[in-house]
Amino acid sequence: MAESTNPFGDLTQMLEQFKVPGVDMSALVESRKKDIEAIVEANKTAYDSMQQLARKQNEMLTRAMQDIQEAAKAGFSDPARQSEVARTACLKALDDIKDLAEIARKSQADAMASITQRANEHMEEIKTLLQRK
Repeated sequence: MAESTNPFGDLTQMLEQFKVPGVDMSALVESRKKDIEAIVEANKTAYDSMQQLARKQNEMLTRAMQDIQEAAKAGFSDPARQSEVARTACLKALDDIKDLAEIARKSQADAMASITQRANEHMEEIKTLLQRK
């Protein structure tokens, strides 16, 4: 019953039927399982970051619309006020762009950390498998 929830169970049994001298099929399947888990983790990180970016963009749009409404209520007859509103809007936009870039950078770094860690583990597994017994 537990094997039905493990997508690697059937594969492990099938590969173990083919006894190849010097190759531990269970270790090979376990290694591939870890590879897939690392990819799943990287994808989860990317998905979470996309959601975070969407929330940030929604927040930016909401704030911009509120600022436009406030500016319209205050009126744009005063040129000094117009300049101040434009300057403030530009500064907010720059801050928001920095925030979006940081979210994207962190997402990429986190995803790559997961993949890099698994690649290092994979190299160690290969070294172990290739050692003469």
